[in-house]
Amino acid sequence: MRGEFAERALILTPLGRDDRIAAAMLAEAHMRSTICPDLPAFLIGLNEGAGFGIVAEEALLRTDVRDLSAWIDSQPEWSDFPFVLLTRRGGGLERNPDARRLLDLLGNVNFLERPFHPTTLVSLARSALRGRKRQYDARTTLMELRDSEDRLRRVNETLEARVEERTREHEAALAQLHEAQKLEMLGQLTGGVAHDFNNLLTPVIGNLDLLRTQVGNNSRAARLIQSALQAASRAATLVQRLLAFARRQDLQPQSVSITALLDGMTDMISRSLGPTIQVAISAPPELPPARVDPNQLELAILNLAINARDAMPRGGHLTISATEEDVRKDGRLAPGRYVRVCVSDTGVGMDPLTLSRAIEPFYTTKGIGKGTGLGLSMVHGLAAQLGGMLDLHSNQGEGTTAEIWMPVSEIMPDPAKQDEPVLARPNQCATILLADDEDLVRHGTADMLRDIGYRVIEATSGGEALRLIETETDIDLLITDYLMPGMSGVDLARQIRSLRPAMPILLITGYSTIAEGPGAELARLAKPFRQTDLASRIAGLLDQACENVIPLVRPG
Repeated sequence: MRGEFAERALILTPLGRDDRIAAAMLAEAHMRSTICPDLPAFLIGLNEGAGFGIVAEEALLRTDVRDLSAWIDSQPEWSDFPFVLLTRRGGGLERNPDARRLLDLLGNVNFLERPFHPTTLVSLARSALRGRKRQYDARTTLMELRDSEDRLRRVNETLEARVEERTREHEAALAQLHEAQKLEMLGQLTGGVAHDFNNLLTPVIGNLDLLRTQVGNNSRAARLIQSALQAASRAATLVQRLLAFARRQDLQPQSVSITALLDGMTDMISRSLGPTIQVAISAPPELPPARVDPNQLELAILNLAINARDAMPRGGHLTISATEEDVRKDGRLAPGRYVRVCVSDTGVGMDPLTLSRAIEPFYTTKGIGKGTGLGLSMVHGLAAQLGGMLDLHSNQGEGTTAEIWMPVSEIMPDPAKQDEPVLARPNQCATILLADDEDLVRHGTADMLRDIGYRVIEATSGGEALRLIETETDIDLLITDYLMPGMSGVDLARQIRSLRPAMPILLITGYSTIAEGPGAELARLAKPFRQTDLASRIAGLLDQACENVIPLVRPG
């Protein structure tokens, strides 16, 4: 396979303009592609080399695909060529009866329903290319192993033992590749489910906020509504953890009370470990805050706790503690104040060789399918990215202690976040255009806005919102969902900015952040949100817009 073709995309969409559109989208994302006019040209491209293929379903349904099937079946053991299949009815069997046959033919395939958005296509393309690169890494490993085996065959002494060792390494390399692919698929599924949950939680929390203002002196109803709000908030926190696992969140270091964070994790850790593990968590109330991403730190601590549970199959004790440490001279850390979180168990421990390799990516002592070998490496990467470190101590038969060191934050956590926020009532009568394709989310958000005191115009799509902007002259602010069919919220914002540059725009999204890529410059509000969050964000945008208006002074 030629190196210059190894990462390109092969595009086979013989009808319409999908091939040129897809090629242009990939080029904008700095990805090479080659358009193939027919299936024979596509097969030539496969033999020359490619990173992945984008194929329209109509190119395969009424064509002799035996040559393509033979090429797929003849791939070497390291190769599982990825396809992105463009369909008009999705990949579900209930909507697309041909999906099963195409899945059986192509194997490693992701379905993309047309019309597709550039963000979705580029995301699938990058995911496919990442998987292909891992296959290349596996190929390199296998080639090195085979070269080693050839050298071993020329050695007469201890030949059989050495060949067996290389064979085990060969199998381990393939197992690592399969585990990495499984983890990526699980991450994609988790991120999608979390996004949908955020959309469902938004109207639930919004309607509960509105109900709370209607109960009057009914203390029982107020208590029930408050309990429901607390449950919904806990569900929202769980979704944030799912997004962190799926790596759909950017690292956002902030001032965090480690004492409060550990206190909030007590129930979750106890439930995750089971009744045979006794858990003790301690952190002094005077502990200074640390500069860390709270969601990522929770995931790291939970990873360490799960590792400890697996090291204590017959039960034991898990201790989690936090202390302040002052580092003077240490070759691993810069001098300064740190918060150290220790996770200690009474498990089987590690021998020196295992301990020395514990943070290597994909290194695991667990059986196939029971561990990815990425948990400790992710914790190590998080600590290093924050300016701290992961320090491991272990002796065989005496348990393990994992220490996460994080810099102390000089800024105290915002105490206002712990209190019940106050609803910001508008200083002016403003008209808001609300664009969201999800009816439940749009109606719930519109009800919250009207309750605050705003006039609301609803649009079910980006195109409808654009038409309303052109006809309604008294719209003061736009609120738009991020992902909508046809026209995304970012595309809508760009077109409105060309028509009305001074209009404030608020982007709402089911993902926690979109800090990179298109839309990074827009004001954002993550779903699910409270009515107070929505009111505060809008008031700030409207106040800022008023400050930018220069009043006209009449001549005296």
